[in-house]
Amino acid sequence: MNIIGLIPYSYTITSHFVVTFAISFFIFLGLNIICFKTHGLAIFSLFFPSGTGLALAFLLVPVELVSYIFKPLSLAIRLFCNMMAGHILIKVFAGFAFTLMGASTLTLFFLQYIPLLVLIPLLCLEFGVSFIQAFVFSLLTCLYLNDSLNLH
Repeated sequence: MNIIGLIPYSYTITSHFVVTFAISFFIFLGLNIICFKTHGLAIFSLFFPSGTGLALAFLLVPVELVSYIFKPLSLAIRLFCNMMAGHILIKVFAGFAFTLMGASTLTLFFLQYIPLLVLIPLLCLEFGVSFIQAFVFSLLTCLYLNDSLNLH
């Protein structure tokens, strides 16, 4: 879904927060279901690991709970921001080249090739970022799945 937006006149669906949040929320929900079916009420050991002193419980449990709840949000924001930033940068350079192309003077018309030449490395960079972000999203999902299957 990340790479489709690099095709001219197309649309990157992962450049919207609602889409990335929905994907990460349902992954998070599925991981919680897997964890609960696998471990039952021992799921709460994620928030208070064994061997931890009771004095740390009042500090450790709220911190772990907040970090656990914000996992889908951080996963969604990471993908959304990286996809949106790259596509905005490409759109700005393409719009600048289009504006120069419509200029009335001959000098400005030939200056349009500078932003067009900058677009080539930007497209290559965005292509790489699309793959890296898909890899990071998948890797973090696998790490969260490992945490759900193997409690600490």
